[in-house]
Order: sequence, then C-alpha cells, then structure tokens
Amino acid sequence: MSCENYDPCFPDQPVVDRYLPIWASQPSFSNKPAFVWAKDSPSGLTWTSLTYSDLNAGVEAMASKLLCSLNRGDVILVLCSPGLRLVKVIFACQRAGLVAVPLVPPDLSLAGSGAAHHHLLRAISQAKPKAAVADRSYVEAVRSSASSANDELVRSTKKLQWLSVEHLEDSVSYSSSSSYSGCGPDDTYLIQYTSGATGVPKPVLVTAGAAAHNVRAARTAYDLQPSSVIVSWLPQYHDCGLMFLLLTVVSGATCVLASPVAFLHRPRLWLELVTEFRATCTPVPAFALPLTVKRGSCDHGKLPLKLGSLTNLIVINEPVYKSPVDEFIEEFSAAGIEPSCISPSYGLAENCTYVSTSWPREELGGANRYPNMPSYKQLLPSARLGKPYAEEDIVIVVVDEATFEPVEDGVEGEIWVSSASNASGYLGHPSLTREVFNARILGTASRCFVRTGDRGVVRGKERYLYVTGRSSDVIVSGEKRLLHPHYIERAAHGSSPRHLRGGCIVAFGEDGGRVTAAAVLVAELQGNGLGMETCRKICEAIREGVRKEEEGVSVGRVVLVEKGSIPKTTSGKPRRWLAKRMLMEGSMPFVFEARFEDIRQVSDGEGRGGRGIAHGKVASSSAGGGGRFKFLPFSCL
Repeated sequence: MSCENYDPCFPDQPVVDRYLPIWASQPSFSNKPAFVWAKDSPSGLTWTSLTYSDLNAGVEAMASKLLCSLNRGDVILVLCSPGLRLVKVIFACQRAGLVAVPLVPPDLSLAGSGAAHHHLLRAISQAKPKAAVADRSYVEAVRSSASSANDELVRSTKKLQWLSVEHLEDSVSYSSSSSYSGCGPDDTYLIQYTSGATGVPKPVLVTAGAAAHNVRAARTAYDLQPSSVIVSWLPQYHDCGLMFLLLTVVSGATCVLASPVAFLHRPRLWLELVTEFRATCTPVPAFALPLTVKRGSCDHGKLPLKLGSLTNLIVINEPVYKSPVDEFIEEFSAAGIEPSCISPSYGLAENCTYVSTSWPREELGGANRYPNMPSYKQLLPSARLGKPYAEEDIVIVVVDEATFEPVEDGVEGEIWVSSASNASGYLGHPSLTREVFNARILGTASRCFVRTGDRGVVRGKERYLYVTGRSSDVIVSGEKRLLHPHYIERAAHGSSPRHLRGGCIVAFGEDGGRVTAAAVLVAELQGNGLGMETCRKICEAIREGVRKEEEGVSVGRVVLVEKGSIPKTTSGKPRRWLAKRMLMEGSMPFVFEARFEDIRQVSDGEGRGGRGIAHGKVASSSAGGGGRFKFLPFSCL
C-alpha cells in the first residue's frame, strides 16, 4: 500500500466523529485509507481498505438508518464481528447521538454458558438498551434461539430490537449538513466495561468530549500524524483497541486492523503486518512480546521481517517487566527494530484509556531512549512526571490510601489521576462513583481525582512512575509485609519453565482475609501426560523457587491445572480474584495439588473439581517438613 500523506492545519474538534467530514472533504485525504482489515491465509496476507471518504459516507448512512428506529440518547448494544463494519458502527452511533455498548458477541451455540454470555446478560440488565446491532447471521441465530430456548439470556435478548449491520450498511442517499446533530461533548456516547481484572466488570460512562480529549493527549504523546501508520490486533470493543480507532481518526492516520484470534493463532502475523505496511506505531499487551519471541521469531515464517519503520512500540498491561522487552529487542534486532521505539504506557477505563507514557518524544528523542531507561525492581516506568501539582493536561499523584495525602517520592501508594479525560462514573453505582471519581487530596478542594486502584512509586530526579501492582491483589504476610503477586508468579514460573505456561500462574492469599501466613499458587501446565512424581517435583520446585527469589515468601499450597483453566481478561490480564473464587468453590478442575503442611499421616481425600472423579489419592512426602499431595489420574482428564 502506498499513499501520499499531508499534514494540513485544522482545528481540534470537540467530538471525534467531527474529524471525519474534515478529512473526507480534503482531496489529499478523501481517497486515503483510514482503516485496513487484514486477514491471514495459507497463501499469504489479504486485506480490504476503507478510505476516509467512504468511512464518512458509510457512517452518515448508518447513522440515518439507526435514527429511523431509535431516538437520540437511546442505548444500543454493539455485537458485530471485528472488522471494518464494526468501525463504521462505532462512529455511526456517535453521529446519531446514541450511547454505544460494544461487547464481544457470545457464541449462542454454548447454550448460555461462559463468561461472554454472563457479560451480555449483565450489560442488558445494567444498561437497559433499546436495541442491538450485530451481523445478520447472528441476528437470525438470536431470533431462532428466542423461539426454541427458555434461558434467561434468551428472554432478555427477545425484548431488544435487533438490527443487522448489513441492513445498516446498505447504501442510502443522504444530504450532508453543515450542522452537527450527533453527540455533544458532554453527552455520554459510550458505556465501556472495565476489564474485570480486579472484580466483576463495571460499566464506565464516557462522554464524547472526554474521549476526544483522551485521544488528543495520546496523539501528542506518541507524536502521531497523518503520515503515521498504526497496526493493531487488539479487541475493538473497549480500552486500548477502541481508543486506537478514535486515535486514528483524530490523527488523520491509517490503521491496519487484525483479529486477536489471528494473532494468537500465529503471533508472527503482527510483525508481518508491521513489515508489509511499514507501520510506525503498534500497541500490544506486555504478554505479546515473549509469546512472539517463542512462536513468531525471525525463523518462523517465509516473509522477511523489516521492523525499522517503528517509532512507537507501545507496551501496555501494567506492570511492564524489563527482561521480556530486552529479549524481544535482542531477538528482532536483525529485523531492524530500534530500541528507541519502546514506549511503556499506562491506562485504564476510568480515564477513557490513555493516562501516560514514560518517554515523551519531544523531550527524549533519539536512539538512546531505551538503553538509558531506568528500572525499579525489574519493572520499566510507565510515566515521567513533572513537578508535583504542575498544571499539566493529565495530573498523576501517588497517594496514601489511608490519609489521602501525597506520599514522598520513593514511597509506594495508590495512583490517582485527574484530567478532562476522566469518565463520568459507573452506571448504576452512585456511592462507588463518589468514592472512585470524586477523590480529593487532603486539604485541597479544587481538583477531583480518579482513584485507579493501582499501586505505584515515583523515583529518581526525573520522577519516573512505576506501576507496581493492584491494591486488591496485594497479599499481606503475617509480618504485615505487602507482597505483589506478580513477583511470586514470576518466581514460580522460573522454577519450572519447561513445564509451566508463562503468564498463566496466579498467586493469592491462603484464606479469605487480607493477612495470610502463606501464599497459594495455581499454575497451568504446558501439556498433559506428566506423572505424579514429576508433578510433585514441580510443586516442590515452585515452593523453593519462590522462597529463594522473593526473600523467604512462604508457599502453603500449589495447584497444577490444565491449559486454559485460569480466567483472563480479553487483553490477557489474569483474573486472580476469580481464580481464587473458583478454587475455593471447587469449580476449578485440577491435575495435581500439593499442600505443604507439617503432617505425617496419609489419608484419603476428595478430588474436588475432578470432572466426576469422586476420590483422589493422597501421598505423603518428606520434602519441606512433610507435604500432602492430591492428584487426579491423567486418564480421566
């Protein structure tokens, strides 16, 4: 693909959708690709594109048809498959003045089971939508199930007005008007659910003005321009994946999109798209780097990789470890990747998405950015703060949760964020909205902050912010020591990297309280077929590895599970709270369990969660002062 880009002078718009007519009306942009949808195939890459002129016309046509059935301000579920149609629907909802609730469409053939079904039911109950838009085949499946099934989800969907995206996409004549009747800056245009990493996903109310402010701030931070080319395979329904749709339009750039499923199936696809389209910017969760090194390196494909065009490789999903970034740079240095492109970043749904990046280009440009990047406890910084209380566009403060006073640099506390990007609150949760979105520094009354629930520390004369973990995940030892579980999980994986899946280990407290004497670890195995003795050695290695790496942290229980057992968010974050609940309720099938207790007797026990197995076996062990082990026969898995 080749096109000539220009950088005209244009005023910033209060709503993102209002940029589209500006680009579409300029000869240099009307035929320029705004979005490209790429697919992987055995014969190579294929793609279709959508120009700025076609995007603007398609959005106008869709908005007109939406308003034939709905009224401005109505709530609509967006359940389209990822792709260019979904992009048009997102912008059409804003132009029509509707409140969009984008969701991953659940598989209706699963008969109401699964997280996606529960999430859809939750959204219908909380957002009270008037309608839903989806692919025609999906709409027909919903109508078919509504006439044959009787579960709660079907009853809820039956009340909705269903619109097919193909019907909305049918060409209709329309007349462009100089007046804009879509969302105003103060109108809610999006209900964006939190990831669910720390609890049940919560509906965040985002105004059109806050979203526009957020992507303008990101555009400046990443130095995006009409000449920029973005590659993204992130889910288009929320957070960073959705933000980059808006960011593309605000910048007048070109964005190449692919399916998250396609990336997970073949991680090298991501880098091949960067190569093919000479991308300058790409956002990825931190887990994508080691996964690509393992399964998508330079030797894993036919297309030679050329990554020298990248100026921003945006690494998200806090905390960001330094070693996987180092390994990624080393692996792909032969493909021309420059260390200076690494941009560790921080964001959350309560601030639309973007909060900060650690290396502003206007201050620290040049090839030596990454080699000079500091680290703290193996982590990379996610922001470079100015002076305390500086009048910046987005203000970040680290606060003592108990006193609501800022902590001194070098002291860990909760991260608070204040900006025009702050969302309006949580739908249907007024008390929680006041607590989270209306926080104030003790002794001040002028500026409201969002309490992120993330913990961080500011260090160095440049005042780098390191996101160290989440307050809800912190494990408090018997000595009142605060333990971040990701360190324990990393040490556990390092003890048996051949047998354990990286990023698929969770740690939490031993009981229901915040204070615990020992940690519990649940770890996914690389594959099946391991014998009982091997599993026992893995558990003991985990216990010893954590004790050595994490200054004597005690592990009281290790549970080995199958691949895919640990619940995660759509962006790959582990849902520790849910894994803990599943384990305590007995709904997580395990392959092998080790309890490290000072016991000597051998007894029979229940194989809880064992897929119909009534009893497991218990074997004694002399390791570590005695340990109790439960296992399930592999033939039953």
